[in-house]
Amino acid sequence: MKKHVLIATLIMGTLMMGVLGTVHAQQPKLAQSGFQFLSVPTDARAAALGGAFTAHFGNSASIFYNPATIAFMPTLFDVTFSRNRWIADINYVSGSVTYNPFQGRWGQFTLSVLSVDYGEIQGTILDPTSEQGFQDTEILRPYAYSVGIGYAKAFTNRFAFGAHVKYVAQSLGSAYIPDPGGGEPINKQYALGVLAVDFGTIYKVGYKSLVFGMSVQNFSQEVTYESEGFQLPMVFNIGVAMNVLDFFMEENGRHSLIVSFDANHPRAALEQMKIGAEYEFLKVLSLRVGYHANVDERNVSFGVGIHKQLNRRGGRVAFDYAYVPFGIFNAVQYFTVRFSL
Repeated sequence: MKKHVLIATLIMGTLMMGVLGTVHAQQPKLAQSGFQFLSVPTDARAAALGGAFTAHFGNSASIFYNPATIAFMPTLFDVTFSRNRWIADINYVSGSVTYNPFQGRWGQFTLSVLSVDYGEIQGTILDPTSEQGFQDTEILRPYAYSVGIGYAKAFTNRFAFGAHVKYVAQSLGSAYIPDPGGGEPINKQYALGVLAVDFGTIYKVGYKSLVFGMSVQNFSQEVTYESEGFQLPMVFNIGVAMNVLDFFMEENGRHSLIVSFDANHPRAALEQMKIGAEYEFLKVLSLRVGYHANVDERNVSFGVGIHKQLNRRGGRVAFDYAYVPFGIFNAVQYFTVRFSL
């Protein structure tokens, strides 16, 4: 059985790399993908770990990172709500709900939602007759959102697969474009929506607490606003995680120090590396730090979590906070509240 599971994991990884390599070979577009709001971390715990979350066993919010990890969630249901204020006063709100009927025998089902508010932007139109060369039009209120449903199933006590199908949409407001007939400029709305899929695997290696995970995020068809098409920011992730205290002491419920490492291959950027460490004391207090390499204006991240266990199955109430310095911009702060039973 172990051999079969390992072979299945390797096959899945090969298929993931093949799909990604084929898409890259057909249309390499560094820095030209759209719907970039999908690349921003949503969960405070994941953000504090620098995004090194592919092989982390989390909660329902893991649907945004690696859907497979939800398969090992022991609780009946889990509800997570997150908010962060991104750079330029862009507001992100996300939520997820996971239901685990019959203790995972039928798999686990998750609903997800993500909403992005870009604020207000003053619209303009070219006007060669004015002193500035333009004139103001209406106030634009661009927005974006994602709504999805996920499913994860543990096929053995070590191996699981998960998928997340979501409808992703973005509205950039309206713009005046020339009339092909030579008349007055036409006011055109720029809004797009497309189906996208995330999928991944998770494998408990069997050596102490070592875990290996893989995922692909934002796989979809190409979309077009006008004449030039673009892809969503698809990312291929490989990650490992382990409680490194296993090397120094027997299993101990009082302390844990989980170190995670992710290697990412984004469609729209060069390869990236993410490292995270989470120390937990008495399953009550968590201290986190992360490092995200090869990205602009940010690298380190910090966070803290406070938890109260409610039952033996792992149900708890939790609050997580993350702080991410962002170079020339203001620091980004994340807040996540979670409830599970």
